[in-house]
Amino acid sequence: MSYYYRYQSILNMKENEKNQILSDYEKSVEDFEKVAQKLYECLKKKEDLEKAKLEGLEKGLAVQEMRHYQQFVTNLERTIDHYQKLVMLTRNKMNEKESLLKNKNIELKKYEKMKENDYKKYKQEERNNEIKELDQISIMAYSYRGN
Repeated sequence: MSYYYRYQSILNMKENEKNQILSDYEKSVEDFEKVAQKLYECLKKKEDLEKAKLEGLEKGLAVQEMRHYQQFVTNLERTIDHYQKLVMLTRNKMNEKESLLKNKNIELKKYEKMKENDYKKYKQEERNNEIKELDQISIMAYSYRGN
């Protein structure tokens, strides 16, 4: 007699759900990394621009060029603000997915533990049945020898 776990289909379904959520989580991490990278690039660009502006001021920068730098910095700050908001949103989304993944992992572990306990119970019953059969065989052998 082979072992059959009666809740195997539920366990399979829970594993599929966990895998789907894991995939969603990995995508959210990837999205977060992309947005964070864009924010970093903008901040780096602003830093480089500020450094170039200071060097230009030391060398004597024309008023028109100063306006150009200031306009570019203003636009860059708007872009940075936008990316900071996106980073916060994607981080929150990623954290939600992570929390959901943790919950699914816990739920799946419970089902796996139930299966493990059920299998142990099955093995114990199988051992008990073998012992009963051996007892019956030995009783039968003793009764045949005794007669």
